[in-house]
Amino acid sequence: MSQNIVSQTLGHEVGKIIAVHLSYPSRAKQRGRIPAEASYFMKASSSLTGPGEVTRPDNTELLVFEAEIAVVIGKEARNVSEEDAWSYVSHVTASNDMGLLDFRAADKGSNVRSKSGDGMTPIGPSLIPADQISPDALRVKATVDGEVVQDDSSSTLLFSFAHFIADLSRFMTLEPGDVILTGTPSGSSVLQPGQSVTVEVYSETDPSITSGELTTTVVAGDPVADIGSAPKADEKQKIDAWGSREEAGLEPEFELTDELRERISNLALATLSSQMRQKGYPNVSIDGVRPQVPGTKLVGRARTLRYVGHRPDLFKKHGGGYNAQKRAIDTVNPGEVLVMEARGYEHAGTLGDILALRAKVRGAAGIITDGAVRDWAPVEEVGLPVFAQGAHPSVLGRVHIPWDTDVTITCGGVAVQPGDVIVGDDDGAIVIPPHMVEELVADSEQQESEEDFIAQMVANGESVDGLYPLNAQWRERYNEWLATK
Repeated sequence: MSQNIVSQTLGHEVGKIIAVHLSYPSRAKQRGRIPAEASYFMKASSSLTGPGEVTRPDNTELLVFEAEIAVVIGKEARNVSEEDAWSYVSHVTASNDMGLLDFRAADKGSNVRSKSGDGMTPIGPSLIPADQISPDALRVKATVDGEVVQDDSSSTLLFSFAHFIADLSRFMTLEPGDVILTGTPSGSSVLQPGQSVTVEVYSETDPSITSGELTTTVVAGDPVADIGSAPKADEKQKIDAWGSREEAGLEPEFELTDELRERISNLALATLSSQMRQKGYPNVSIDGVRPQVPGTKLVGRARTLRYVGHRPDLFKKHGGGYNAQKRAIDTVNPGEVLVMEARGYEHAGTLGDILALRAKVRGAAGIITDGAVRDWAPVEEVGLPVFAQGAHPSVLGRVHIPWDTDVTITCGGVAVQPGDVIVGDDDGAIVIPPHMVEELVADSEQQESEEDFIAQMVANGESVDGLYPLNAQWRERYNEWLATK
């Protein structure tokens, strides 16, 4: 049906279908990452359809919808500039970038099976001439069974339509009838057989200029044949498909509650480190770092930033503008600790007072770098807990390039993943995997209680023989002492 929409309007069939991964800030926030550059994947033209039905095979469960603005190319575009790019667009319309995420892991990023099945790209029902609208004043809306679930504006896009066209035209000739699906805002989710989703695109300045309602109803179908990769709805795919752990019906993720944070703050780093070693984690210390202000206590979930070695051509591309360092600082959330892998290099600053202030305003719990801090005194005045090797006056561009964020890094010789719990005091800082925090805290509290008793006994003149650690006789006395507290 949609092939006919394009052919009737332009006089030829739809060509390539190119889809954008992340383009709306609301979606990027939901996914927990802000892309530095636009990225794309291809969908088969045979996936195109119009309003009607889409089949969900009986052995799958993660059929997703994604309301999008479809941009239709009207004339051949190759190496066009962003300034001229919009002139190559003939029409826009509504689209639904549907897919079976049960097959996404097997696709390894290509989305060939998960997104290119028959009926997985509804488009239409009407084309809006590009000269009737402003590209940054379009609205895309989706309803499921009549309830609004997605509603956003093209004015919020991380990358403009013109950027997509100019970017893609560097590598391929965009031809009349090619379609670019320009990404979806937050709110997409999973559909069940019997449910209907309706997508509409319209002008914000004149809502009468509209694509019309693109409605798709899900029907149950036969299982996908048992050939090749089998459908697999793992935890990651469920979260991405439904939008959150809670919506996916999964157990809540570990939460660093205020009560748990307070309990950790009352424990010595040495105690936590000792308990980690006993549990088979001897290498948890971020070596070489110390608190900028003695007496600082730091507790929070990790966000990560990685620097790589300086190279002029790479620094020119990645070091300037809204680079990874600035993006990391600008997206750190309240209670989080930004951990920087600076390759253990203490002779270049990786943090200054402006960025420290931005992190504090964002509510960050602190920053750790296995490199150096410049503007040492002004950073201290900001009042943000900072752990580093020391001070150095140079900027990071002398030896570093801010490279990427929210990836597994090695800081001070220890692996740090986003979401790990970071604890620091005058002894340094350690990394705790979330799954062991609650048990670790309880055991550490027990250890410190025993050590309080032992210290009292030693102060009273007792020998450490049999007392440290507690033998059976001393443990009995400890239990008696504990009962009196």
